[in-house]
Amino acid sequence: MIVCFIFLSANCYAQFTDKMESVLQVVNVSSKKITIIYKAPQHIEAPNWSKDGNYFIVNSKGKLYKIALNGSTMKVINTDFADACNNDHGISPDGKQLVISHNRKIGDGKTSSTIYTLQINGGKPTLVTEFSPSYWHGWSPDGKTLAYCAEKNGNYDVYTIPVSGGKETRLTLEEGLDDGPDYSPDGKYIYFNAFRNGSMQIWRMKTDGTNQEQLTKDAYSNWFAHPSPNGKWIVFISYILDQGQAHPFGKDVKLRLMSLEDKSIQDLTDVFFGGQGTINVPSWSPDSKRLAFISYNVIK
Repeated sequence: MIVCFIFLSANCYAQFTDKMESVLQVVNVSSKKITIIYKAPQHIEAPNWSKDGNYFIVNSKGKLYKIALNGSTMKVINTDFADACNNDHGISPDGKQLVISHNRKIGDGKTSSTIYTLQINGGKPTLVTEFSPSYWHGWSPDGKTLAYCAEKNGNYDVYTIPVSGGKETRLTLEEGLDDGPDYSPDGKYIYFNAFRNGSMQIWRMKTDGTNQEQLTKDAYSNWFAHPSPNGKWIVFISYILDQGQAHPFGKDVKLRLMSLEDKSIQDLTDVFFGGQGTINVPSWSPDSKRLAFISYNVIK
């Protein structure tokens, strides 16, 4: 059996997903009612909700696609040479740009995830991170800075870099995996998940890396905290069984919601079949009332 570790490209899923159906859904935060938007007989991942609220962006087999809000169409986005995009992509605060993590060729037949930006409707990407692997996860509210996870000397940590490229800043220094950084809408915090003391939990820190604070402490493996645009909530994905430092595809998971007022946590969904690809990236609706996510079905 092939084991897929922490970071997975589209090719890594191939033998598991030939008989998979992907289901793009939206859950209402207040009522918890779930609406199915789109079903695909292929592996799609990581929905971003557009700033105007009219469509979603997902990735599939190295390409990016737009799916209409009503699920009527799924159209490819032109990303020029970037034809090996993984599930770490997003939309700028002003809605005018895309950020992608493309598995570029680095020699000897190898590829490594690298961050680029391009226009929202497609075009030729512009390089941001010189060093790889780097996996995008957050865009500062002022549009000037990107937050991402990168590997250096065998350790994965949270970094930031100007959106135009340049000098990167390391924010976490722990030995365990630090991943999934996403900015609060007021620009004061970065939320992230970290493997410390033998458990993957949700943390936050100031944007300069100081005042690191653990927010969850339970038996689940908790990943990918995304603050709501109104600053009232964070949503995150919880693996029902401990996964160590991994976030694999094809596991029992659920989405949970934390109130940032009193830190109380509630289930947003029942347990479903998902994991890697479900909510890797920000997927809140612009009005903070709904959240997009992807689950998967085995086609027998």
